[in-house]
Amino acid sequence: MFGSARQAISAYQKVGIDAAIEVADPYRLILLLFAGAQVAIGNARAALQQQDIAARGEAVSKAIDIIGNGLKVSLDLEQGGEIAARLNALYDYLVMRLLRANMDNDVRALEEVAALIEEIHGAWREIAPGARQQAVA
Repeated sequence: MFGSARQAISAYQKVGIDAAIEVADPYRLILLLFAGAQVAIGNARAALQQQDIAARGEAVSKAIDIIGNGLKVSLDLEQGGEIAARLNALYDYLVMRLLRANMDNDVRALEEVAALIEEIHGAWREIAPGARQQAVA
């Protein structure tokens, strides 16, 4: 009985996330990527504490995928200038720290990555969509 309820909740959450992604503008998509990375890192930390190697590896892989194939590829290195170049290097660093955290069972590395992601996420949240449009015009 509980298994089917959990499956229903999981399906509902997936549909909710999929729907949010379908209607999100690029600004919102980046916010969703940061949030997803934070959740994955939190899951990795919990799995590490529970000594669940498979779950830890899966969560770290998800965080790496979000950072490397979501946040990093969203950068426009040609037009983004120095900020884009620095974020590109930071995302590479975060991926390396996550790999090291997974290999060494290093909760401090996970916490470091989570703090850095939160700092960038916080800065991105502060960028108002209206201010971005005015800067472009």
